[in-house]
Amino acid sequence: MTIDKQDYFKTTYEQSREVFRGHLDPIKKKWPNAVISTKPIGNEADNTIDMIYAEALTENKQVLFFTIGEHGIEGFAGAACTHLFINEYLDRIDPHTTGICLIHALNPWGMRNYRRVTENNVDLNRNYLYDPNSVPKDINDHYSKESEMFLPNGKIADLTQEKRKLYTQLSKALVTTGYSGIKKAKGMGQFEFERGVYYGGKQEEPNTAYLKEIQKKLLSTFARVVHMDWHTALGPANEITMVISDLDGRSEEQLKDTYQLKNILPFSADKVKGDSTHHFHRVRKEEYPDTKLFSALFEFGTFGTGKKAEFREFQTIILENHLYFEGAKKQEDIDWIMNEFKEMFYPDDPEWRDSVIKEARLGIEAVLTAEDMLH
Repeated sequence: MTIDKQDYFKTTYEQSREVFRGHLDPIKKKWPNAVISTKPIGNEADNTIDMIYAEALTENKQVLFFTIGEHGIEGFAGAACTHLFINEYLDRIDPHTTGICLIHALNPWGMRNYRRVTENNVDLNRNYLYDPNSVPKDINDHYSKESEMFLPNGKIADLTQEKRKLYTQLSKALVTTGYSGIKKAKGMGQFEFERGVYYGGKQEEPNTAYLKEIQKKLLSTFARVVHMDWHTALGPANEITMVISDLDGRSEEQLKDTYQLKNILPFSADKVKGDSTHHFHRVRKEEYPDTKLFSALFEFGTFGTGKKAEFREFQTIILENHLYFEGAKKQEDIDWIMNEFKEMFYPDDPEWRDSVIKEARLGIEAVLTAEDMLH
């Protein structure tokens, strides 16, 4: 079936969910045992995590697992990748030895409201702690020192002035020797300021509990799990970047050699805290050592890399958070901030959206070929 690339990209959470639910039919043709489940999440009506699941028809040798929308707004590009997979790769998977598990919108509230975080302002990817006591006592020290920059304080009266103030504060923070609070919080989260950016939460979010259960179910049911978690923003603009926990055990060179991808970024638990794929690797290692696991994030870059892009990213995240909690006096300021936020996580730009499809093909083929899943 030929589909216009732009048709993959939806503008509302409901549209995206409806398309996802429609994937059950083509999946049932190959896996008659496939089922869809819907889990209401959070306090507001009709925010659901939807999952299509089928075990292999003959032997549960392996499962292909896609997750999208852990960071709300990023789920629109992720949903496009799931749709692309259904259209172009589903027929090349052997249902006799391979199960399938596709999840739509791990953070439905964020996707519906065009935010990255949950309704509790929690960054879900800082909320998956295998051992909650592993959060260092001093994790918020730097952040506390710079907290006036991260914490919304009063309505935005004049965006130009606000940006100027932020520029001064960020410039100081970003050139600080070692890890400044903002850079540390970006990777490690912060667990003290509920209205601040990169908040990891005081407790486990229901979304987190849900995914942890699925992780264990797949690790206990299949001999091998292949997991692709779709995100946007990080890495070179218009390119795909694989971000993978060092618990995978392979070096960057080995990973590049195996998957033939240009951008591969390993990360460690002392730089990133509470990541869901890292948690997946940890659960496998501690509780299911005989199961094989590939689990990584796949990012589609927007602002690009380098100091200028890093500055723009921090400015965007901080201003959007400030706007959400305190509002702004001028409509044009609201529009500018929201537009910049979209530019970072879900740009309208047709060139970027074309690149998502092109690069998603690259990523899907790289992983499924290396993992011997395509036939």
